[in-house]
Amino acid sequence: MSKFKNKKKGDMPAISTASLPDIVFMLLFFFMVATVMRDNTLMVKNELPNADQVEKLSKDRTTFIYAGRPSEGFKKFGTEARIQINDAFVGVEAVQLAVTEARVALREELQDKFVVALKVDKEANSGLVSDIKQELREINALKVMYVTTVKNPNE
Repeated sequence: MSKFKNKKKGDMPAISTASLPDIVFMLLFFFMVATVMRDNTLMVKNELPNADQVEKLSKDRTTFIYAGRPSEGFKKFGTEARIQINDAFVGVEAVQLAVTEARVALREELQDKFVVALKVDKEANSGLVSDIKQELREINALKVMYVTTVKNPNE
């Protein structure tokens, strides 16, 4: 009668799950940091014109106005060029209100650096762009940038 028992050979030790919550939270944190949230669903056709001198735009002080014909999924709104601001079609008269709301929502030190970016389809009517710019002038939103694509130098 011995006090020592022989170990059974072939038994697998139990898998430790102590570090499992750490791994899950690490993955959760990674995906929270790495995921980019899309701001707007583009409802208008937006084929941008080419330009040879472009500059990167800071999005923290910018509001985007899209103009162009409704895209394939939104043909029920007609075939004429429309204005889109924040996932909604708006009329020219609503541009002032939307831009003013966007400016007021900014921090106070960024309000004087506020920029309106126009993403206009290259086939859009220039009269629509002129109407938008007139509305922006009336609320003193004079910093306007046109968003374009980079022109290929080989063309």
